[in-house]
Order: sequence, then structure tokens, then C-alpha cells
Amino acid sequence: MSTAIADGWTMTRRNMTHVVRAPEELILYFSLPIMFVLVFGYVFGSGMQVSGGGDYREFLLPGVFVMTMLYGLGATATGVALDLSRGVVDRFRSMPMARSALMTGRSAADLLRGLLEMSTLLICGLLVGWQWRQGVGKALLAVGLLLLLRIAITWVGIYLALLVRNPDTVGVIVFPAAFPFTAISNVFVSPELMPSVIGTISEWNPLSATVAAIRELFGNPGLGGDSWPAEHAMLLAVLWPVLLIATFAPLAVRRYQRLSR
Repeated sequence: MSTAIADGWTMTRRNMTHVVRAPEELILYFSLPIMFVLVFGYVFGSGMQVSGGGDYREFLLPGVFVMTMLYGLGATATGVALDLSRGVVDRFRSMPMARSALMTGRSAADLLRGLLEMSTLLICGLLVGWQWRQGVGKALLAVGLLLLLRIAITWVGIYLALLVRNPDTVGVIVFPAAFPFTAISNVFVSPELMPSVIGTISEWNPLSATVAAIRELFGNPGLGGDSWPAEHAMLLAVLWPVLLIATFAPLAVRRYQRLSR
């Protein structure tokens, strides 16, 4: 057990070293959510409605936090696929190290990266006028829910990379696969303001659960609705990521074990 933990930490440091040496990658993944904040918050913000009233930028920022966690899928999947295509995974598998270290190291590194991204976005949010209103404890709980979602998305990315293996193909797949989850969610618009069918899909979207939960914890506007998902957003914000981890972590492990066959 101690060897597996030590090997996992070694792989975590390796992956974090790549982040430090390639800061342009972080800038690339930050650019999209920051662009959404500027476009929707400042250009269209005055014309956007918030269910129950309130400032649209305060409504928007929790959605941007969740969206950033989602688009971390691209960094995870591309990083694993690059290691596969360059033969790095095969070399590590031939070394006397725990087989689990590659995936646990990637998962831990993405968790640290997600924490770095969240810290940066929280500062950016404060600079554009967003703020939390429910105290530090609930704000930390909100960050915890975001990182739980990031862990779940990391395992989805690992499985996607092991399934596709080609980094160019992974890069092409990620955005078209992820964008509908943000478009049909409560990130930009409250489900109550959508057509009934689209609104129902949005309410059951895993991203919407986390967005609604952290809006409540941060004390931001956008709460409302009498549907079951709206009234149990906190529960769903935990259940959806746990379900994703329980589904994709075993699939990723099984796929990883089949690489040498």
C-alpha cells in the first residue's frame, strides 16, 4: 500500500511538472470561461433575466466555475493520450512500480490543477464584482463540490483517452462532446425560462445539479423551481459525480489492464 501511494505521488509530481512547464496550456483552458464571463456578463448581461431577480454576473460565475471543471476533460484526455502515443505508458508499465500509479497520479494531479484553476477563477470573479454571501464554511463546501465533479470528469477523460488513444482525435472529440452539457444546463439561463422539454433536460443535467448547489452555498441568485431536481440540488451534486466515478473508474481500469493484451 505504501509503495502504491509513493508511486502515485511520483506520477502526480510528474504530471504537475508538465503543467508548470507548459503554462500556455492553462491559459488556453482559462480563456474560454473568461470569454464567456466577458461576453455574457458585460455584453449581454443587461438583457439577461435571472429567475427570482438578481445580478446576472453573480448568477453566471458559479456556472463558469462548473464549466471550467468540465473543460478540464480536454487536458486530462489529451495528456493520457499523448503518453499512450509516445510509448510513455508502456515504459512505465515495464518498470517496478505500482500499476495503479499512472491513473491515481493523473487523478491527483488533475485535482491539484482543478484547485489551482478554482483559486484563479475565484480571484477573477471577485475582480468583476462577484462575491459569496454565505460565509467561508459554505464557500469551502462549494469548492469541495466543484472538485468532486472534477474528479469524476477526470475519470471520464482517462477512459476516453484509453478508448481512443490518438491525441489528435481526442482533441477533436472533447469540445463537441462537452459543449451540449453546458448549453443545455442552468449555466447561462435558468431552466424555468427554457421551453418545457429543454428545461426538464437541463434540470437533470449533472452540471446543473452542481451549479444549483454552489449557487445556494455561495448565496448567489438563480435559485428557484419546484421540481425534484431543483429542491434536491445538493443531493444530486454529490450523487451524480459519485455515479460517474463508479461507472468510469472501473471502465478505465479494465481498459488499462487490456493495453498489453
